[in-house]
Amino acid sequence: MKSETRGRFSCHRPTVTIVEESCGIEYNDGMMSKLENLIKEYREQGIQDQIDYDKLYLYSIITHSTAVEGSTVTEIENQLLFDEGISPNKPIEEQFMNLDLKNAYEQGFEYAGEQQEYSVEMLCALSALVMKNTGSEYKTISGDFSSANGELRRINVTAGRGGKSYMAWQKVSSKLEEFCEWLNSERKNLAKSDATKIYQLSFMAHYNLATIHPWVDGNGRMPNRLYKEFV
Repeated sequence: MKSETRGRFSCHRPTVTIVEESCGIEYNDGMMSKLENLIKEYREQGIQDQIDYDKLYLYSIITHSTAVEGSTVTEIENQLLFDEGISPNKPIEEQFMNLDLKNAYEQGFEYAGEQQEYSVEMLCALSALVMKNTGSEYKTISGDFSSANGELRRINVTAGRGGKSYMAWQKVSSKLEEFCEWLNSERKNLAKSDATKIYQLSFMAHYNLATIHPWVDGNGRMPNRLYKEFV
């Protein structure tokens, strides 16, 4: 995978080494062996039968993903909101942000269970769930679009005010198509028992989708949701 300008890359068979270097991640056999041993020990001890770890992990991921976007809802407050319907004393927009992301995760798990291939339409549908109650309508010189409907951006964006620019909006659709083709191909060759490859692919998918930055908002929550689907 090329990343000369970081706003431009090809998803066609990217090599793990280059993607890892771009992300500042270095893997070695010792690290991945330790990870696999920890997973093996976790399963042998039957911890997953004693604690609903998947649910607690999901709630933690949701809380941290939305915190990056400014949410102040805590993990405990989310647990009460999700399980008991008890609303925290926090802005309604923040509550919607967390509830919508939970719904997007649950829909994504359904897609994964059905072994559906990734497509631009699927990703946009999931983005629509993420942004359902916090998205906005945009009227631009290049056309109108709605982040609440999961529509791809039609404006150029940067990482914060004065930050790095992401790829031009005109390239987003084709790059997202390439991303889906690449990810579907990688998934077909992925052994469910190979924890190392699963984690590596999840990191690569997260980085690649965030690099494309397909939407005007929710680009941090979408790659996080994609990552959780794998691990």
